[in-house]
Formats: sequence, C-alpha cells, structure tokens
Amino acid sequence: MHILGISCYYHDAAAALLRDGHLVAAAQEERFSHRKHDSSYPEGAIAYCLREAGIDGHDLDYVVFYEKPLVKFERILLSSLATFPRSWRLFGESMINWFEKKLWIRSRISRELDLPSERILFVDHHDAHAASAFFTSPFREAALLTVDGVGEWTTTATGTATADWGDGGRNSIDLDQTQRFPHSLGLLYSAFTAFLGFRVNNGEYKVMGMAPYGDPKYTGEIYDRILRTGPGGSFSLNMDYLSYHYSPEQSFSGRFTDLFGPPRAPGSEFITPRTNPGEISPNSEEAKRNQHYADVAASIQRVTEEVLLDMVRALHERTGRENLCMAGGVALNSVANGRIKRETPFSGFFIQPAAGDAGGALGAALYTWHVLLGNPREEVLDHAFWGESYDGARTAEALEGTGLRFREVDHEQAVELSRDAVLRGSVMALCQGRFEWGPRALGNRSILADPRGAEMKDVINSKIKFREPFRPFAPAVPEESAHRWFEGIGEDEDYRPARFMLTVMPWKESQGEKVAAVNHMGTGRLQTVRREDNPLYYDIIRSFGEATGVDVLVNTSFNLRGDPIASTPEHALKTFTSSGIDCMYLNGFWVEKA
Repeated sequence: MHILGISCYYHDAAAALLRDGHLVAAAQEERFSHRKHDSSYPEGAIAYCLREAGIDGHDLDYVVFYEKPLVKFERILLSSLATFPRSWRLFGESMINWFEKKLWIRSRISRELDLPSERILFVDHHDAHAASAFFTSPFREAALLTVDGVGEWTTTATGTATADWGDGGRNSIDLDQTQRFPHSLGLLYSAFTAFLGFRVNNGEYKVMGMAPYGDPKYTGEIYDRILRTGPGGSFSLNMDYLSYHYSPEQSFSGRFTDLFGPPRAPGSEFITPRTNPGEISPNSEEAKRNQHYADVAASIQRVTEEVLLDMVRALHERTGRENLCMAGGVALNSVANGRIKRETPFSGFFIQPAAGDAGGALGAALYTWHVLLGNPREEVLDHAFWGESYDGARTAEALEGTGLRFREVDHEQAVELSRDAVLRGSVMALCQGRFEWGPRALGNRSILADPRGAEMKDVINSKIKFREPFRPFAPAVPEESAHRWFEGIGEDEDYRPARFMLTVMPWKESQGEKVAAVNHMGTGRLQTVRREDNPLYYDIIRSFGEATGVDVLVNTSFNLRGDPIASTPEHALKTFTSSGIDCMYLNGFWVEKA
C-alpha cells in the first residue's frame, strides 16, 4: 500500500511517501523550485516521491492532506468578522487566496494524480504534527506537545500517544487539551521576529541567534502587558499589542511599539560590543540601539523558553508518561529544546527533523497508516536522508565545461583530501547521497571547516554565506564523543534530537574554548553523527580529530543567503562558484577552483 502525505499553502510545502508503512521518500518543495520556504502545491516533491518509489499517481492508495481546509476557512471567516472593519484587507486577500486555490485542494490532487476523490483524505493539522513525531520516535508510549503558529483553530495541543509494536496494542493520538487562535506562542514569537527586522516564517532562528548578545530586560513588560500565564502551562495574549489577527501587513500594533520603541530596519547592520569587541564604543548611539534590539530578542526568547518549560512540566505531572514527543514550528527552537532536555522530568525526548509545517506531510501519512488503518509500527526514524540523490554520470556531465578542476575519488581519498583541506584552513562543501529532510544540513549538503579559530566564523559568514555576522554555526561531533564536549549528554546516551541538530547545549568547562568558531556565547547547536548513518561525514570528522585531538567540525548548510540548501549537482556547482568555498566533494568527485 502506498500513502502520500502533502503539506502546502502556508509555508514549507512538502511531500512524503510511505510503502506499507515504511518511509520511502520525503522532501520539501523548495529543493526542487529553488524558492526558499516555497509554500505552493508541491509538484516537484510529489514527482520525486513517486519517482523514488517507481510508481505513478494512480498507483497511490491514499493521498492525505495535513489539515482540514474547510475548518481553517471557518476560522478565517469568523476571525475576520470578529475584528471587522480593521480586518477588511486581510479578509479580501484571504478570500482571493482561498477561492483561487485553497478551497479546491481535493480537486487539484485528484486531477494531478489521476485519483478518485474518495482516496483523498484530510487529517487535523495538530494530529499530523503529533503523528510525525510519535510514529517516528523509538517510544511505545509518550506525552505529546505540539506548538506552532496556528493550524485550523489550534495553536498548542497536549496529550498522549500509544503504539502497537505488533503485540496487539492500539495506536492512538489523543490531544485532549488545546489552545485556540488568536492566542499563539508561535505567532507571538513571529511578531517579535518582524519587530526585530526579520521575515516571519524565515527569520525566527535569527532571533535565537541574536538573543545571546542581549540581556532579557523586558521579560517583565512581556508578562505584564502582553502574555498572561495560568496553571498547567496555559497562557493567553493581550491582543491590543498584536495585529496578526486582522492585518495582512504587520503582526504588532502601535501599543507594541509604544512599549518597545521603533522596529529595527530590515537588513540594518547589527554590531554591539558583544558581537564585535573593541570595534565599537558601548556609548555610541549605534551600539545602544543594537543592544536594545538584542535585549528584546533575549527577552522573547527567555519568555518562550519559560512558557514551554511550564507546559512540559505540567504535561509530565498530568500524564505520568516518561517520554515526550514534540512537533510544530516552535519545536525548532533549539535553545528551548536544550533546556527541556536538561531541566524537565522526562527521561526520553524526541523531535523529528522536519518539525514544522513540512513535517505535517509525513505526519498525515503516518496518522493514516497507523491510526486510521490501525497498522502496527515497525521502524524508527534514525536519520534524515530521505531526499533525492544524483548519480556520478549526471554529476560528471554537470562538471564538464565549468572550468573547474575535478577528479574521481574513492572513499579513502575523499576522507584524506577533506581532512587535509580543513587542516590547511580551507572551507569545503560536502555534497553526497540523498539530501536531508527538514531545514538542517546534516552532512549530505553541508559546508565544513576547522572550528578551532574564531576567525573562521567571520570568514564563512562574510565570504561564503553572505549573511549577518552574529549568526552561529553548528558543531558536528561523533555521537560517542558528545558527552566529552557538552553538558547534559550522558555517555552512550541515545539522544536522537541531536542527530538532527535540534538542541542547543552548553559546552563543558574549557572545552568550548578549543572550538571558538562554533562556541556561541558558551553554547553550541549540536549535531551528533553515527558512522552507520553517514560513513564519509563521520570518517572526515574522525580523521580530523585524530590529527588535531579535536573531533569537532564546523557544519553549516550548503547554501547562500536567501537560497534553499543545494540539491542537484547543478545547484551545488552554482553555489560553489558563487561563493568563497575553496573545494568540494561532489558525488564521488573532488572539485577545486582553477
């Protein structure tokens, strides 16, 4: 049986395909369209999934959409009426979108895939989120927490799940407590994202990167004026400070700017005495202005962490479960995830790599297979390499005529060349195999470098990624070595979210000093690597460690600012030649600039 899950029309459109309950392929549309966070109908991702499985659309048994459009449409209508006349522009733009495409998703799927309408199903948005995490986790039972902007009506949901592992049990997803729109932790964070000059649904991780350079001076103002917390992790928002529920253009109101001052100009330079020691006077107007924005970022980040910690502790007390599965866009807040791992009573913790809307495609398919059809579980998601791969013949063809120096290499040669390049201070790209599922580059579409010197961070940000200088990079570490480098990781601990770069952890005392390029104010967004998942990547890290005593590498995604992560050989070569990357391993070839 083949089940295709689809998510689209909000952000990060994606498709995922199961064959008899086993994941065959999963990919975001941006990797095929080359439009970052592409939300359109995922034609490219669907075509890839079918290609990977060797089937056509009419061979599918079910296609499942990740939310219920009519319920969401109801929310748009009722919310617009409740805030009219302020919502007249939002209402008008929404109706155009809905009547042009969103209301007709069933007919489009039916037409595009040559399927009868009865084989097209819809599941609740937060059920899809929960299923995406639980049915890929190693757990038999778990507590559930899903937190995002908004699905149909729900913005936050908690509950429990159980699984049948072939022992006669029952698969269930039971989200029994919910928070409804417009009260949304995800949309509150996005309002601050916009205030800080970043694009909503794209720049939230930049707020996380900015926050360590500030002090959480404004948590009191947020709690006193905007966010009220209650028992059991509940919360509500004072909507007088927000405008996302009625405005298509701005997510915060005049009262918000009265409280926090004028918003930061998008694209403006962010320099403080903490980001650039000795380069700017703390008393200059520029330093004071930027420090204020860093303090605002630190404040909303701290509040988000505290609210999530309250939710998780209350969930543990209420359910008595020992394991926690999280999903939704807020579950990509890796700083909060690190605190949840270290500071809450759950002994098991899992987030799947595409925790946001893209993951809803996988969750919709899994919910159908396990809950609606009642099939037992058989596997766990151990890695994120579910995208398309490209063979040596296509790669060789793409390389011809580029003017680049290239030669075919085997595994041992690739390890040696990569290690030596990093040792001499070069920045290299690693592009191999199937690309990653989710927003993180995890060794198949990565940029690698020596982590030991602080200057490497500036080199990559300014000459290769062309992005803000305050942005951090991830440390990639062999899984068995993580406990030596980081607090909160036990020896031989099976901590799967770290494989997907989903938690920020504090460096152990003195260890962070050895790897300045990936030490972000005492922390690192850890990625652990196993050889069975990625032999070449693992061996490069290990070889560098044997040569230096530091088995850590800088890992950042293989893309330029504003572009999605490279997918095809052609896209990889364009990224390589348009940046300051020195060399590249590309699908069996070692590539250097002439």
